[in-house]
Amino acid sequence: MSPKITKVEAFQVDLPLREGIYKWSGGKSVAVFDSTVVAVHTDAGITGYGEVCPLGAAYLAAYALGVRAGLAELVPHLIGIDPTKLSAVNDRMDFSLRGHPYVKSAIDIACWDILGKLAGLPIVALLGGRYGETFPLYRAISQEDPAEMVRKVSSYRAEGYTKFQLKVGGDPDSDVARIQEVAQILADGDVLVADANTGWSQHQALRVVDAVRDIDVYVEQPCASYRECLTVRRNTHRPFILDEVIDSLAMVVEGIKDQAMDVVNLKISKVGGLTKARQLRDLCVSLGIALTIEDSWGGDITTATIAHLAHSTPPDYLFSSTDFNSYVTVSIAEGAPQRKGGCLAASTLPGLGIEPKWDVLGDPVLSIS
Repeated sequence: MSPKITKVEAFQVDLPLREGIYKWSGGKSVAVFDSTVVAVHTDAGITGYGEVCPLGAAYLAAYALGVRAGLAELVPHLIGIDPTKLSAVNDRMDFSLRGHPYVKSAIDIACWDILGKLAGLPIVALLGGRYGETFPLYRAISQEDPAEMVRKVSSYRAEGYTKFQLKVGGDPDSDVARIQEVAQILADGDVLVADANTGWSQHQALRVVDAVRDIDVYVEQPCASYRECLTVRRNTHRPFILDEVIDSLAMVVEGIKDQAMDVVNLKISKVGGLTKARQLRDLCVSLGIALTIEDSWGGDITTATIAHLAHSTPPDYLFSSTDFNSYVTVSIAEGAPQRKGGCLAASTLPGLGIEPKWDVLGDPVLSIS
């Protein structure tokens, strides 16, 4: 007999940043991340968990209070349906709430967790199977003056990271200095990404990519619009990553048609959860585009989710990934993967392989049955 969703609960948890503050383009910053954990209960006695954590309210079209408001609107439409029929669940969510993919993400992830638990398999196996023992991570370097960013890169290199994503997208001259000074301290095999997070205008981006044309650096999402990014792409030989503008299969198809990128930064909640992220991942792999697999932010449950998708991605096409639970000071789940050196591994336990820490999550802020 197929399981049915009987109740959905949401929990709010604050995740303070270990470094104190995280800064990126345009003077934006976050010190404490507001995360929402979702529990999807079934009449089979199995509960699935998911997490969604926007990067503040000024990054993507998503914000933490919007997650909970969206869940209150969406969840009544999901009571009584089979959570293991993932396509049907997503169809119901898209029919019931137009847009707002980030709201749907934690529900979709929780349904994958239920499916894995029922099947007795880790989600990585359901997504295509595990490649190797571990996969590589990058470390995001908050936007500071060049000397401080050099110091942080040196510190994280000592911890085992070999891939570094510099937060640029500010004053072009300062950004050139950031890239140049960090590049000087890297060793053979290290990877450097300059991520502007849409922060440059087109003319600023063109100045920067010309100034760093002889540096081995990837350029990520220099401008806000796809058109501007495409113009920059066509005026540099540096490898190119698109992130914020890639929010659907259709945008991936357009980007490939235009030869607009070499790497896609795939954020799970940006596209609505694992079901759609897997579709986008598989399309990119089929067409020869590498991926950074991550999310906007999160804690242990988000890190576990990322790990399952990243570890099931062919290594030749997995450019990088991340371990958000090492950035924050609060742990919200047992069993979440932990970084060793600059690498991570997905759990081998059924589903996500985690169990929430209820003493940390407290009482639900939303419960609908």
